[in-house]
Amino acid sequence: MELFSRSWSALLAAVADLPDADFARPSGCSGWLVRDLVCHLVIDAQDVLITLVTPTDAEPTRDAVSYWQVSRTPPTGDDPLDALIVRLAAAYEEPALLKHHLDDVGSAAGRAAELADPASRVRTQDMVLAAGDYLSAYVLEWTLHHLDLIRYLPDAALPPAEGLARSREMLERIAGTAFPEAFLDQDALLIGTGRRTPDAAETAALGELAARLPFVIG
Repeated sequence: MELFSRSWSALLAAVADLPDADFARPSGCSGWLVRDLVCHLVIDAQDVLITLVTPTDAEPTRDAVSYWQVSRTPPTGDDPLDALIVRLAAAYEEPALLKHHLDDVGSAAGRAAELADPASRVRTQDMVLAAGDYLSAYVLEWTLHHLDLIRYLPDAALPPAEGLARSREMLERIAGTAFPEAFLDQDALLIGTGRRTPDAAETAALGELAARLPFVIG
């Protein structure tokens, strides 16, 4: 629960600190500019709010790791929902409007997470999870999108170290194996999810795991 708040707060702060010109730069999400990614974060924050006020007495069907759907096909940006995000982002016209909306909805999502009972059960996308597991799953979402946000912004701050470590642990559980110890957490995440192609030395270090990449989660 605390790590959710720390990761989300860091991501919101990173967006708030962006100069307007950076919103027109590419992000680490294929086919999306930074402004498109920020618009997606608004939708993510809305999803968190909706889920936390959708309680259920049903038994959990997923946990923080099994919440994620995994494929090996990286997104191209051509999916109808992805294309909708691009149109929504363009409708804001001014980065300040998008920043304001994310701060408004994002702050509310953060407060809702802090107030949530981790043992309570919530329903989302035909799944039932403990609220604590649901919020833990989103540590991976926030961390990956923080890396996406700063992919081409070399001076921007990385996600919190503990969020990177936790996200790597979750990805390794999804993969069923560990990434090489020599890999930095952010490199394991970027390479493991197909956000960056490993170089020759990294491919050699990955061994048989290289043939199983990427683990595209969504």
